[in-house]
Amino acid sequence: MSGTLLTLIIQLIAGAVGGGAAGSAMKDYSLGNVGNLIAGAVGGGVGGQILAALLPALMGSAGSMDIGALISNAAGGGVAGAILTLIVGMIKNKMA
Repeated sequence: MSGTLLTLIIQLIAGAVGGGAAGSAMKDYSLGNVGNLIAGAVGGGVGGQILAALLPALMGSAGSMDIGALISNAAGGGVAGAILTLIVGMIKNKMA
């Protein structure tokens, strides 16, 4: 499996976990279980890819995946997923 695909999968999973955690922590902005997971996965994938483009060191040396790159991709994806979930929750609440 290529390093880019593995990175994206890690970011999607971490984003879904971050979105679920954000929705559970802030009930006012929750989108429901499925909504939190979907928004988190999208945020983790997109945000993680943007972060990796801005900081190429997150991809590891020469495209190889080491433990530091895995942890940084998981953290970036999780935070981006949580942020997008909260933003979408805030927009949903303002429109209701």
